[in-house]
Amino acid sequence: MKRLQGKTAIVTGGSRGIGKAVALRLAEEGADVAVCASRTLDAAAVLATQIEELGSRAMAVKADVSHSEEVDQLLESVMEAWGKVDILVNNAGITRDGLLLRMKEEDWDAVLDVNLKGAFLCTKAVARHMMKARSGRIVNISSVTGIMGNAGQANYASSKAGLIGFTKSVAKELGARGITSNVVAPGFIPTDMTNELSADVQEALKKQIPLGKMGTTEDIAAAVAFLVSNDAAYITGQVLVVDGGMVM
Repeated sequence: MKRLQGKTAIVTGGSRGIGKAVALRLAEEGADVAVCASRTLDAAAVLATQIEELGSRAMAVKADVSHSEEVDQLLESVMEAWGKVDILVNNAGITRDGLLLRMKEEDWDAVLDVNLKGAFLCTKAVARHMMKARSGRIVNISSVTGIMGNAGQANYASSKAGLIGFTKSVAKELGARGITSNVVAPGFIPTDMTNELSADVQEALKKQIPLGKMGTTEDIAAAVAFLVSNDAAYITGQVLVVDGGMVM
């Protein structure tokens, strides 16, 4: 029996990078997966087909998680099709990097809206259903940047640090209903987002990692799969840092 057989999951920002790896891993473990993408459904639809080839049900849903009405429609689509939500992975995230004195207010707002407010809206939307079921798994994808900060990323670091406080608060509020809430904080993982960094910056970062190498999206997916499984039933309010030892 697969660990997540019979479970349903929503993965936001699920069409590429870490979100894609998480969606595929949850499907491999037996879960049905709703892949949420904000801009285009092309990649999400391709991923949904891959998930179905693994033997799980899948759907691609377009939703901007920073807008409550779109989040409500996302949940409605999943509930109509599958009748429940067992797992929520808040992975949707953007960057608008810039030094503090040059950072535009709209770049601050955009990052906080997607990365932090999006997690709030999605969690609030699924919480009522999970509370009725007296069961649920919520995992928020933060970053080591939310723990140690990073020059030029005051907005991003604030959103990812905020996710940690949000996660712990949700863990305390919903724990009595059998719902766990945890964080996975990736270190330096090659994705479309990190590929924008220069080769010199990437090499400098690699030297800060005790394991001497960058992680993979599959490393993050494995951590998420553990936290949403029954193997982690007694773990809540925790931050699982997956970074090769970078910030210890």
